[in-house]
Amino acid sequence: MFKTALFAEWLMDNPWPVLLVAAVAAVFFTFLMMMIKQFKRCPSNRILVIFGKVGRGNTSQCIHGGAAFVMPMIQDYSFLNLEPIQIEVPLKGALSIENIRVNVPSVFTVAIGTEPQLMQNAAIRLLGLNTEAVKQQAEHIIFGQMRQVIASMRIEDINRHREQFLQNIQTSLEPELRKIGLVLINVNITDITDESGYIQAIGKKAASQAVQQATIDVAQQEKMGAIGVAEAQREKSIQVANANKLREIGIHEAQREQAVRIAQLDKEQKVGEQTAAFERDAQVKDAERTMRIALADANAKAITGENLAQAEVAAAQAALQVKQAESFQLGETRKREAEAAVQEAQNRAMAKAALAQAARVEAERRAAVEAPAKAEKAKVIVEAEAEAEKRRIEAEGQASAIFAKLQAEAKGNYEILAKKGEGLQRIIEACGGAQQAFQMLMLEHLDVLAETAAKAISNIKFDKVVVWENGST
Repeated sequence: MFKTALFAEWLMDNPWPVLLVAAVAAVFFTFLMMMIKQFKRCPSNRILVIFGKVGRGNTSQCIHGGAAFVMPMIQDYSFLNLEPIQIEVPLKGALSIENIRVNVPSVFTVAIGTEPQLMQNAAIRLLGLNTEAVKQQAEHIIFGQMRQVIASMRIEDINRHREQFLQNIQTSLEPELRKIGLVLINVNITDITDESGYIQAIGKKAASQAVQQATIDVAQQEKMGAIGVAEAQREKSIQVANANKLREIGIHEAQREQAVRIAQLDKEQKVGEQTAAFERDAQVKDAERTMRIALADANAKAITGENLAQAEVAAAQAALQVKQAESFQLGETRKREAEAAVQEAQNRAMAKAALAQAARVEAERRAAVEAPAKAEKAKVIVEAEAEAEKRRIEAEGQASAIFAKLQAEAKGNYEILAKKGEGLQRIIEACGGAQQAFQMLMLEHLDVLAETAAKAISNIKFDKVVVWENGST
């Protein structure tokens, strides 16, 4: 605390150090503000030109889109504007290569270039000039170069080949503009006229040629249209003929299929009728055979019953005789017993013979009845099958014959129609159209038509014939 008081007292007695520090601070602040003020930034639509002592043997330093420090008192700066400049050039009376004066009013758009060499040239030639002054310098250059380009071209080439004309202008003008730091952005030729009316005459000639060509094109299109109509009519006639041909073929095919189907149905009907008749006859024959077999069985059973009855009667008689013999044996001698035994053996033999006779008779009668029935059955079956096969073969033969006939007729009609259609088509093509072909055919048949007409009126009686000639009867 004591030291601070002593230092403050010392400063009160000696103020020079404080003043010196304040002066140094003020100088430093001033220098800093000056440095900040001399640091220049360049916008994108301008060029910063620093001139003075720039070093390296250059007259100026050009900066586009950056920043630089401008040393005070040694260097200074200025800006060049990069905005496009539009220049109207009302060029009149420029001589062409044919010595015809041409008026070519145009609008040019130029601007200061951003290439290093262009910026240097602009800094030398245009620095400090306003936009109007820059426009005047560019306008003088444009006038001279356009006159030079027009003097090297024909009027017809200038009017017809605009792209080449513009290319020649750019080629001639750009090097001259670069000398003062400018670049050519756009060229717009507003009109091309001449005092002698040469270009107008060329336009009239082109218009006349265009009209003539349009007339020719219209005639060509009309001719093509007439040809197309004729071809369409010819195609229509051909398609109609083909459609009629196909329709006739379809009709014949349908008729053929109808005839074939009718024949098939008739055949099936006849086969069904024959099959039903055959089955009916077979059933009748089976019923007759069954009846005959039943009758034969009944007769055989009756004969067997009769034979059995006779055998039983014989057996009963034999038994009776045996009883009689036994009774007689009781009363007779041993001789009677032998005679009775012999008689019994005879009776038994007779019974066996009767049974054998009955079986033989039954077999003979059965054979006599069944053999004709089986033979008749086999005969009927064979005859029915033969008749059915015969009718089937006949029906198939008739159907095949009808089908072949219809097919041959359809094929013949188809060939006739096809050949006739081809002949008519060739006649139409040779004559150049359906109408010409019709006239030619009428001429070919004119004698027949005349003969027919003569026959038609040959039997007509005319009371009076009036001949007109030169307006009097």
